Amino acid sequence: MERRDYLSSLMAGGIAGMCVDLILFPLDTVKTRLQSPLGFYKSGGFRGIYAGVPSTALGSFPNASAFFVTYETVKSLLHTDPSSYLSPVKHMVAASLGEVVACLIRVPSEVIKQRTQVSPSSTTYQMLASTLREEGIRGLYRGYKSTVLREIPFAFVQFPLWEFLKDLWSWKQGQAVESWQSAVCGAFAGGFAAAVTTPLDVAKTRIMLAKTGSSTASGNVLLALNDIWRTQGVSGLFVGIVPRITAISLGGFIFLGAYDKVRSLLLHTAKNGQ
Repeated sequence: MERRDYLSSLMAGGIAGMCVDLILFPLDTVKTRLQSPLGFYKSGGFRGIYAGVPSTALGSFPNASAFFVTYETVKSLLHTDPSSYLSPVKHMVAASLGEVVACLIRVPSEVIKQRTQVSPSSTTYQMLASTLREEGIRGLYRGYKSTVLREIPFAFVQFPLWEFLKDLWSWKQGQAVESWQSAVCGAFAGGFAAAVTTPLDVAKTRIMLAKTGSSTASGNVLLALNDIWRTQGVSGLFVGIVPRITAISLGGFIFLGAYDKVRSLLLHTAKNGQ
């Protein structure tokens, strides 16, 4: 991948990520509190809906940049004909590796954000200090495995579907899709992926919020899923699905649409500047 492509992916991904995370933060807070073992109202209800936003603001740009730089780099290394049946596999591999890298940044930010969301009386700094004091650096990465296990299936569904829908729309109209069309494809792909991966998201939230030393805090995703199933049944596995689908559908529209638009503008500017 050329240097201008690398920089364009980095900047476009970071800008798109910040736009989505900050605009849709209240929906994310509602989803987290619904999934909290304490329940929605004991976790804060609708109070302090922006609790934890500094953690998101700091982590959003580098997290999204890391994902898209990895995604575009792997796509360029695994070059295949767009019409090839291997094209979806390429997108799955690229998106999965992108998530593994991005989670190195995302998970610490997510841990502090979610703990602050369910304890709105605490500030982001206080929650960070408390986590480091009680669990050390390892505490910031509690839930890394469960986050990756959530994001890889999500990426397996979202990105091949997004690329497929863009190609289909492009073929139907006989020209490349515009940014708003890419955004619509991203909204549909994101919403569908969000629905099917909700149980993994619930397990990830429970692991991050579990009391230190508890069995759930060990990070075993199957154990967390089994505990939710045993105590709450199917409804417990899909708690928070409505705000999750809503947030990720809107997020997919803004995130992938903004990414395509900003990246094309940056590439066009760089090309004209040569």
